[in-house]
Amino acid sequence: MSDSGSDEFPGTVQRLWFGGVSGKRGPKPALSVESIVRAAIEIADADGIAAVSMAKIAELLGCTSMALYRHVANKDELLVLMADAVGGLMTLPDTDGLTWREGLERWASRQIEGMLARPWMLDLPLSSVVPGPQRMEWIDAGFGIMRELDISFMDKLAILGLLGQFVLGEGRVEVESRRAAAAVVRREAGLDDSTPFSALDPAAVEAANPYAGFEALMATVAGPDRFPHIAEAIAGSDPTGLEEDLQFGLRVVLDGIERFVEEKAR
Repeated sequence: MSDSGSDEFPGTVQRLWFGGVSGKRGPKPALSVESIVRAAIEIADADGIAAVSMAKIAELLGCTSMALYRHVANKDELLVLMADAVGGLMTLPDTDGLTWREGLERWASRQIEGMLARPWMLDLPLSSVVPGPQRMEWIDAGFGIMRELDISFMDKLAILGLLGQFVLGEGRVEVESRRAAAAVVRREAGLDDSTPFSALDPAAVEAANPYAGFEALMATVAGPDRFPHIAEAIAGSDPTGLEEDLQFGLRVVLDGIERFVEEKAR
């Protein structure tokens, strides 16, 4: 991309679009914006976003902390660069041959999978969500999925924004419930807090999930005197039969989007 006219943008946006940051895998280059961001992501993958500091990045790269500031203005800018670079580490879904609805479902699901693989992404401040080239590739892919829909640019952008909110909400619930369950399992097993999630007993983690058995609990405690509307809804139904995976919520959201598109077509 040409850097013509780039001076009119804020410094962080200039680094995102004209500073050569890339999320693609490969050997570490010499000290640069890219190598600093890579090191920060490596630390976050291992110990979470709270562990990322200029001092730790400098130690990992074998340089001084002051040397980093010649490439990255501050910690806030680093978080912005990390947030965008992660988009390049996630594989865009193959949607060839799929309907627009199937494509958007895969587009959203792949992003949730990325958050579960890197839960520290949900700990990034909202201010770090600045549209960069890696994030723009995902937006572009979303527009590509909807290219046959006869709706406006703003309608398509709003649809992607709605799905993005679903992705964030579903990812947060999943990540936080896993964290809570893992903490219980570690405590009850006498394990150190640093014990990785992958080393824990999956059955124990599932049982410790704060949402485990919630429907059955409702059926037990929701008497008609105190909770008449819940009791009425439960009567004659199986409260444990609700689909638990993210596809339920995503399908409901896509049902609404499909209705919206049909109304626009009419």
